[in-house]
Amino acid sequence: MTDWQLTACILCSRNCGLQVQVADGHLTKIRGDKNHPVSAGYICQKAAQLDHYQNNADRLTQPLKRQEDGSYQPIDWQIAITEIADRLLDLKQTYGKECLAFYGGGGQGNHLGSMYSSTFRDALEIPYYYSALAQEKTGDFWVNGKLFGRQNCHTTEDIEQAECVLFIGTNPWQAHGIRNARPTLKQLAKDEQRTMIVIDPRRTKTAELADIHLQLRSGTDAFLLSAMLAILVQEGWEDQAFLKKHTAGFAEVRACLQTIPIADHIERAGVDAEQVHEAMRRFATAQSATVRVDLGLQQSLNSTLNSYLEKLLFLLTGNLGKPGGNNFHTFFLPWVGHSDAQSPRKTKATGITEIAQLFPPNVLPAEIESDHPQRIRGLIVDSANPMVSGADTQAYQRAFTQLDLLVVVDVAMTETARYADYILPAASQFEKWEAAFFNLEFPTNAFHLRKPLFSPLADTLPESEIYRRLAVAIGAIPERYPWLERVARWHRRWPQLGLYRLALVTAMTVNPKLRHTVAFALQGSLGKTLPDSSTAPFWGVSQLYVQQHGEAVARTGLPGRGGRLAEALFQRILQGSGTAISQHRYEDTWSLMGYKDQKVRLAIPELLEELQTLQSHNPWPDYPLMLIAGERRMYNANTIYRNPQWRQSDAEGVLKIHPTDAATLELADGDQALCESPWGELSVQVQLCDTLRPGVVSLPHGYGLDYPNANGERIRYGPLLNLLTGAQHCDRISATPFHKNVPVRLKPIDKT
Repeated sequence: MTDWQLTACILCSRNCGLQVQVADGHLTKIRGDKNHPVSAGYICQKAAQLDHYQNNADRLTQPLKRQEDGSYQPIDWQIAITEIADRLLDLKQTYGKECLAFYGGGGQGNHLGSMYSSTFRDALEIPYYYSALAQEKTGDFWVNGKLFGRQNCHTTEDIEQAECVLFIGTNPWQAHGIRNARPTLKQLAKDEQRTMIVIDPRRTKTAELADIHLQLRSGTDAFLLSAMLAILVQEGWEDQAFLKKHTAGFAEVRACLQTIPIADHIERAGVDAEQVHEAMRRFATAQSATVRVDLGLQQSLNSTLNSYLEKLLFLLTGNLGKPGGNNFHTFFLPWVGHSDAQSPRKTKATGITEIAQLFPPNVLPAEIESDHPQRIRGLIVDSANPMVSGADTQAYQRAFTQLDLLVVVDVAMTETARYADYILPAASQFEKWEAAFFNLEFPTNAFHLRKPLFSPLADTLPESEIYRRLAVAIGAIPERYPWLERVARWHRRWPQLGLYRLALVTAMTVNPKLRHTVAFALQGSLGKTLPDSSTAPFWGVSQLYVQQHGEAVARTGLPGRGGRLAEALFQRILQGSGTAISQHRYEDTWSLMGYKDQKVRLAIPELLEELQTLQSHNPWPDYPLMLIAGERRMYNANTIYRNPQWRQSDAEGVLKIHPTDAATLELADGDQALCESPWGELSVQVQLCDTLRPGVVSLPHGYGLDYPNANGERIRYGPLLNLLTGAQHCDRISATPFHKNVPVRLKPIDKT
């Protein structure tokens, strides 16, 4: 019998532990790993299809270079690396470093290589980093910075212990995002002593399990949440003791909320007033309550304001830093940074300010198409497909043809790769050592380093090696680190002596530039003594994590202190299969804040002013329907699933529409229609669905990919929904696109 091997899912931030069997390059059997410290055997239907990622017709097997006629020809790795390095250096010398940008750098479970891509970016001084996180979460990060002192003060939800759970704009039954979503939701729904509240314009499976479902009008989240907060202060349900001890600025917030016209805002949201009051009463008077949100709130109208209001719900009720509430968590290796408000970087053409050291993909096409002398001319795209996933596909199609250099690092010939000058093929996530940096647990946090299941395909390389070679080619690092290599061998024999740590610190003191490329130094020295050199930086990460959270690491049962404890943590991580890295206490959450006095700054003047002048958005009279662009369904995922055969339902990616709206438009189930927005159009197949509010339609993400059919012809499967979205239809602070509120109209397509 084939042995079961340990790995993890790569489709969402949960990265659930898996056991798999492999044969002939395929994942033949997949099941949940019951011994995984976080997921404990949980698996969803999407993870069971992972072989469609590992094996598909678009897998890349060798480096490619675009020819003058637009075709691609194989190119030797060293020649490709040399040519790319020369062109990057030439662009930087000719136009300045501001002409360079980077997009992506790791998918949901493909983060190990990002340690090397980020180090390469620093070495080349690439100033602009675009990421999917900045298309989804930067408004949330901006609010965190104002409230908690740093934009990477990120909170998690203690749903398992909460008496009341409020889900806003999220459907964990399909989207997951919480631990073991479906059994957790079932348990919550069955417990008569607990309350589940859902705010969503759709009657999702999660909403069907809820005690209270507030099925609001699409895009009116800010009206509903502000009304709920106004009810809170009107009834005196705020936690005065908590506010006095842990916050500042409540008086300003209270004064603003007292001006909210509660009845008017509830009416605008289109929900029952009694239900709103009851939902707020249950949340505010529960012994513990937590708020879980996702893109339905964060990509909706007033998205940054929405993030502020949802946080005020758990802050004003005293549900931060306690069991069953919201809590900060540690990062083993941070996947988001903090941008100093005193000296922020801004884009040249659009003047957008970075948030959490990220720039929003919405502005990238404009930064390329600009006539600014320092416009973006050179771009590296790594493990991302903005041509499909970025808002306003047409803008990306125009812009990418105007780049002087586009380099794509990926496992597959994506829609974005087809615009590249050079395509560098990476090993798949199951052909190399890999990890996810989505360590979002509290009080026990965990990390999972995955071993490869297969040998890399043909002439592919892991990202760690690709960026090492590029760093050597631009002259940022040497080919070898002989002295550190010798000390590393001694270290492996006598780790208790701490010789390698001393040697590395000495080397960085002698050569301060080494601090900016230390990941490569670790890879090229300590890495030579490990099963895989790419894992070496985790030794350094373990050292830093123990410096910050030593007591919490020791509580996991590891021996020693300081360097010895860090060494023990590193060795535990190398064993794979997922492991606990820290065990915090709930009171520790306050030490994870950015403000030194550990007090939340409740009043954000810009958002309080916006709340007091809150108005309904342009009703778009020529576009009477509101599209939810990017609904999560049973068989849609991110675009790493290229082969459409993985879908066991909804092969067409249907547009769901309420029967009342369909009747008005004379549309029946299965009909074809033209869906038009102010920015584009596409044909869709219609499905009647009474779980939506009238006036709302929805399309899934993850479709619209070109894939060869049985005859080798490339066919687009399903709707490429970003043909309908516009770059300017976005939040004023974060430039987050309003994907959940795209104005559209439908026209039946003549069947004859």
